[in-house]
Amino acid sequence: MRSANVARKTAETDLSVSLSIDGTGEARIETGVGFFDHMLELLTRHALFDVTVSAKGDLHVDQHHTVEDVGIALGQAFAKALGDKRGIRRYACAHLPMDETLSRVSIDISGRPFLVFRAEFTRDKIGEFDTELVREWFQAFATNAGITLHAETLYGENSHHIAESLFKGLARALREACALDPREGERVPSTKGAL
Repeated sequence: MRSANVARKTAETDLSVSLSIDGTGEARIETGVGFFDHMLELLTRHALFDVTVSAKGDLHVDQHHTVEDVGIALGQAFAKALGDKRGIRRYACAHLPMDETLSRVSIDISGRPFLVFRAEFTRDKIGEFDTELVREWFQAFATNAGITLHAETLYGENSHHIAESLFKGLARALREACALDPREGERVPSTKGAL
């Protein structure tokens, strides 16, 4: 079973994450940040991961530390759950339409963390959520998951739709890239023999 648990405690946050890659899309998310919980629930459902997140952060300051630290812990759990990456497809790309918005997310589960993020939000906030935190979460997740991640909104107007298309696009790309390839067997999908 490809699963992992990660706990993280700092002066700013106290959180725990559990992740099962071979799940059914079951989400139990409590971060205290409503819109962010919604995005993580979408990610979980469309990746078909099972994810539990329990986070308490310094929300009296702002949402930044909570969102970033959940990205760190979830990325670490993902990397841990995949282990040596034997038999995975490794690469994936998803185009995700959300009403007037279209986003493209491409990933390489490479062990080489890198983020290219190109999305412009039409508003600074979605409800109480700072839209700049979408990029912060993607950066924290990509770095700690050890993946190369390109996320781009090709066009869109509604900030909620832009964020949702990016999270759902990531979910669909992760689902495909983590899938076991029967032709790959027990091999690591790299000419180097390791990722």
